Amino acid sequence: MEMIRLHLEGMTCAACAVRVEKVLRTQGGVATAHVNFTNNTASLALAPDFEVADIIEAVRRAGFEASRDASDGEVRAEREAATRLADRRRLALVLLAAALTLPLVLPMLLSPLGVSLAIPGWVQLALAAPVQIVGGARFYRGALGALRAGSANMDVLVSLGTTAALGLSIFLLFSGGDHFYFEASATVITLVLLGRWMEVRARREASSAVQALLDLRPLTATVLRDGVPVAGVPVETLGAGEVVVVRPGETVPADGAVIWGHSELDESMLTGESLPVRRGVGDDVVGGSVNGAGLLHVETSGTPEESQLATIVRLVEDAQATRAPIQDLVDRISAVFVPVVVALALLTLGGWMLAGATLEGALMVAVSVLVIACPCALGLATPAALMVGTGVAARAGVLVEDAEALETARRVDTVVFDKTGTLTEGRPEVTEAASADVATMLRLAATAESGSEHPLAGALLREAESRQLGLATLESFEAVAGRGLAARIEGAEVLVGSRRLLQEAGLTTDPWESRAVQWEQRGQIVIWVARAHEVLGCISVGDRVRPEGKAVVAALRARRIEPVLATGDTRRTASWVAAQLGIERVEAELLPSDKAGLMAELRDEGRVVAMVGDGVNDAPALAAASVGIALGSGADVAVRTAGVTLVRAELGLVVTALDISAATTRTIRQNLFWAFAYNVVGLPLAAFGLLTPMFAGGAMAFSSVSVLANALRLQRWRSEV
Repeated sequence: MEMIRLHLEGMTCAACAVRVEKVLRTQGGVATAHVNFTNNTASLALAPDFEVADIIEAVRRAGFEASRDASDGEVRAEREAATRLADRRRLALVLLAAALTLPLVLPMLLSPLGVSLAIPGWVQLALAAPVQIVGGARFYRGALGALRAGSANMDVLVSLGTTAALGLSIFLLFSGGDHFYFEASATVITLVLLGRWMEVRARREASSAVQALLDLRPLTATVLRDGVPVAGVPVETLGAGEVVVVRPGETVPADGAVIWGHSELDESMLTGESLPVRRGVGDDVVGGSVNGAGLLHVETSGTPEESQLATIVRLVEDAQATRAPIQDLVDRISAVFVPVVVALALLTLGGWMLAGATLEGALMVAVSVLVIACPCALGLATPAALMVGTGVAARAGVLVEDAEALETARRVDTVVFDKTGTLTEGRPEVTEAASADVATMLRLAATAESGSEHPLAGALLREAESRQLGLATLESFEAVAGRGLAARIEGAEVLVGSRRLLQEAGLTTDPWESRAVQWEQRGQIVIWVARAHEVLGCISVGDRVRPEGKAVVAALRARRIEPVLATGDTRRTASWVAAQLGIERVEAELLPSDKAGLMAELRDEGRVVAMVGDGVNDAPALAAASVGIALGSGADVAVRTAGVTLVRAELGLVVTALDISAATTRTIRQNLFWAFAYNVVGLPLAAFGLLTPMFAGGAMAFSSVSVLANALRLQRWRSEV
């Protein structure tokens, strides 16, 4: 079987993805087909020699566009340009519809203020017709496609309701009436267009997470060919057993092993380790990690598609291929509601005619049924609550990326925290020092490290600066591989580094050994300092726990939510951090795939899991969790993979996000109840002729006002944390 990917255009809802999937699976030669609505892609397994062009044509006949998915940079650039153009067109359509709709709703808005504004019927028709024809065209296309597939979705509901309101208004206009419903059809079209535009943007941001992962891998590499370095070799052409040259500051293009040289690599985007790791001959390296100051020759162990980075990409893609329950809710209701309303309208028409009513009289009663069922309030229920709720959340520092996250977060019973950069501040700092003269020791250590690019050097320099110690003159500097450094400062030999560095110099660490052991048991790094063959003491460097962490854990427990710590760091370090915060369950020494596996394990236990992280290594877990929550200060890919982003690196916003989710989702469900409450009461009244079209329109408008008022109550929401 041949595995291929198609890029799809024209899907507007999850139902579209289901329809495309059905079309693909009915094609001869297609063994499996999976459509990812989030990424607008389809993954297919094809029989040998099967023509992809036939599949693309079948998708086009179903009303969608398809093309062979390509990773080529030029193709991606063309698609991005087309996407930006389509975004501008959608926004222009929303703005045009809003501009034409505003004059129609002004009389309704001004009436409570005692201002009477009458707009002639012909003017109302001139304003509403373009909204219905131009703005509503996409809904008519979607409705026709759904009906051909034997289903009824939101497009059917919008098309039916707005057409009924517009048709009745035109009929009344030509028959000499003075009360019309043009504002109803235009308002529904405008608001649903706005909601669809927001949804498309949110989905695109989510799908860009995969591209952000791919961007970690360089486009070209320098490869040794016959002993000569050849630059500019496309990374996708690399195979196993090739030797690539990785210069200082460059990104490792593929997984492999070091065969020459030594350096320190930043692997935090893949392993979660907060500090660079030493790599020398025989050590494995991972593609996507960033080289430090050394020059490396790396023998690749496989193609880029077989790398850990590629595995992370696949994990994110698979986890994102989910359906949002709240987005499907209205479509599920529509599938039953639309046929019932149409059947009731036809029964009403026939019943009144059998009872002796004129065709015009029976038609007016039947139209009343359709008007009262016009989904104004239904179209407002979700977008109104989402717009108010997400606005309140944004002011609180929480960005909600999609409705699925919003609906799911309210049911979360387990929150899994990454450690580095999430529960901790994400950069090493000097925490303690043991010496007879701490100031002198720190001053010498910082001076020696001023010639180093190591993160620990930055911690020492920041500490010296905060104490206003100043630096001495660095006369010479030499790195000691894997141990630290030797320097000459003010005429004296100074050693700064590990315990082993001092021991190899014949020095003893006994006076401060007990303190150093205590620090190490807390998962901190110990730096020893000696001058002129005299040990001055030691310095503890660690990643500080966020001060608000303990209160956040307590707030989660108060809501009956279990906190869990999951990290790539050692169990000793993780356990110490967990103890400081009151977290009982600790999962340590996890790779990115292990974190994603933990999410699956917890979900299999029946839990609703939120993952809180900030690094690229957290991306698979963020995508695999029930809800991904990313710290906005973290990696871009983590932010775009998560459904919820915290603008500020404040853990208290995790609780705020969960509370906002509960409040907003509760409001959405209340809105849906009120949207249908009017129909439940009004439909029988209209069918029995007790509700004229004018009153039906009034009830329909009042239902919309009720929904909006209920949504606006969210503005009074305040965080308790």
